[in-house]
Amino acid sequence: MSVRPARPHRVAVLALPGVVPFELAIPARIFGGAFAADDPLYDVLTCTLDGAPVETVDGYSITVQYDASVLATADSVVIPPSHQLQKILDSAGQLDPAVLRALEQIRPGTRLLAICTGAFVLAAAGLLDGRPAATHWAGAEQLQQLFPAVAVDPIVLYIDDGDVLTSAGAAAGIDLCLHVVRRDHGSAVASSVARACVVPPRRDGGQAQYVRRPIPPARDGGTAGTRAWAVEQLGRPLSLVELAEHARMSVRTFTRRFRAETGVSPGSWLAMQRLDYARQLLEDTELTVDQIADRAGLGTGTNLRQQLRETAGVSPTTYRRMFRSEELAEA
Repeated sequence: MSVRPARPHRVAVLALPGVVPFELAIPARIFGGAFAADDPLYDVLTCTLDGAPVETVDGYSITVQYDASVLATADSVVIPPSHQLQKILDSAGQLDPAVLRALEQIRPGTRLLAICTGAFVLAAAGLLDGRPAATHWAGAEQLQQLFPAVAVDPIVLYIDDGDVLTSAGAAAGIDLCLHVVRRDHGSAVASSVARACVVPPRRDGGQAQYVRRPIPPARDGGTAGTRAWAVEQLGRPLSLVELAEHARMSVRTFTRRFRAETGVSPGSWLAMQRLDYARQLLEDTELTVDQIADRAGLGTGTNLRQQLRETAGVSPTTYRRMFRSEELAEA
């Protein structure tokens, strides 16, 4: 069962000129639909720079209740996309001073989320330097050219880099926000939100965007298919050679392309998938720790305990008590 915070986690959503209404609405719909019993888990505030109505890309304006001062009170800040980036930053990638002043109000340690071209705003503020970042495939090349210090991934749906998360456009923003809910409160809460929105409860962030690209056949292959296959093989050892063979690449090419697409090495990605699956089994089943470790390919319960303590700071028993589904808790 989800742990109830002393107060809801505050999410501030900054609507900039030219904002895309669909993506602007995602944080309020996803985070605003997350509850523990009848208590909201998030407090979602949508703001503009000065509290005045903001023009959207679709030819109408949106009126909000708050100005950018609420960014200073937020635990998480979301930057939805704008399709009028020329109103926000110049051709050299310099932010409009008003936008920069707004972002400077964000407290250190605040979690940052960017949906689609919202990544341009974070990058222009220097908040993505040295980090992997996702954006809509159509803007990935421009983002990389403007901000070479950012490791842009043009393929994946979203990237979780700890306190900074970025995603591709449209539905990928839903995936990102559901991922955050799952990370904060477990699969049961995230699945409940997804059911209410009638969307899939989970898409792997490393999944490729649905992109039609005019790329020569020699460069057409990626690692998304192998990643999807590997997720179904977590209960057994998987070597780098076997992964490369499945992708029909040399080990060197596979490793290079895998890192370019996901931002991590195959070994690191596989370890994250195993631990993520183990967490899911802790939440949704009554399997023992040793059984879960075996099914997730983690070897022993001791290894699972050690990895969970390192990543979540708790034991499997404590994790299960905190995040188990309500159906199991009441059984």
